[in-house]
Amino acid sequence: MAKLKERGMEREMQFQASRSGGAGGQNVNKVNTKVELRFHVENSELLTEEEKALVQEKLGNRITNDGYLQVVCQTERSQLQNKELCVQRFYELLRQALTMQKKRSATKPTRSSVRRRLESKKKQAEKKASRGFRKDY
Repeated sequence: MAKLKERGMEREMQFQASRSGGAGGQNVNKVNTKVELRFHVENSELLTEEEKALVQEKLGNRITNDGYLQVVCQTERSQLQNKELCVQRFYELLRQALTMQKKRSATKPTRSSVRRRLESKKKQAEKKASRGFRKDY
């Protein structure tokens, strides 16, 4: 995450403040505390083409039709705190999108686990066979 911050992503971020919804009384009605962070993925000069493709693939549900990655914060009562929270969430989203998943390596079941499974199947079969369904009528 430190590497992303070192690139200076803040230059390409756009912020917009508006009134928050929900409870909060006069503060909610008067003060623009809700902050919306917008970051244009395709036009970014700081991301490589591979990184742009990864972000668009993994964060596609957060990207608008215009190509903006949106992060909205309205939990705090202060616009500044919401702005800082938006930036943190943005970097966290980018970090998650750009980390490569480990390849899953196929494993074989152990010999003892196979033996236990087959034994339990035999027991179940014997139990059902011993219930004595007869057709002599």
